[in-house]
Amino acid sequence: MREIKEKFDKKDIADLPVEAFGGRIYVLLTEREAEQAVKVLMRQPIVGIDTETRPTFRRGQMRNVALLQVSTWDTCFLFRLNRMGIPPCIVQLFESPNVAKVGLSLKDDFAQLRRSASLTPQACIDLQDEVKRIGIQDLSLQKIYANLFGRKISKRQQLTNWEADVLTSAQQLYAATDAWACLRMHEEIGRLWRQDDYVLIKAE
Repeated sequence: MREIKEKFDKKDIADLPVEAFGGRIYVLLTEREAEQAVKVLMRQPIVGIDTETRPTFRRGQMRNVALLQVSTWDTCFLFRLNRMGIPPCIVQLFESPNVAKVGLSLKDDFAQLRRSASLTPQACIDLQDEVKRIGIQDLSLQKIYANLFGRKISKRQQLTNWEADVLTSAQQLYAATDAWACLRMHEEIGRLWRQDDYVLIKAE
């Protein structure tokens, strides 16, 4: 039986082995490329999603979402929204009731995306709601993942320039890992709940 902590101490993350997405990563720059990717994604029962925005260091300054990551179990598509905007095919994916979209803090992601396009997302699963079912109080991807799998998702690329002309391989891997990790966490939370295969360790 698995031990799951109500709250995971951030100090315990540092020494954990690093997790990384091992599948295929495609960087998409144009609406035409996006349309081809969405055709693939619309055949999936569930996908993991995340977004990245170029960090700002001035108070009050806001930027639009630069990157949308949508991952299956073995393939992650990186939509460079700063290049293509939000084309109709992406709106179609978000609004499809037939493809479940799982992510973390989706309300914030969708609020940012709505600054560029009108969206009424359907079939969305927020992991911040799901973890409460098994008693986890943490809300960050890194803490939840470490708690469930004993592995660390590095955040080194989080504050890099997501509007750069070319995304580095490290940026691509970071972005893909975050979206794919949402799928893994959703599956594991569901398994633990259905099989009652965990013991919750209360925070001191």
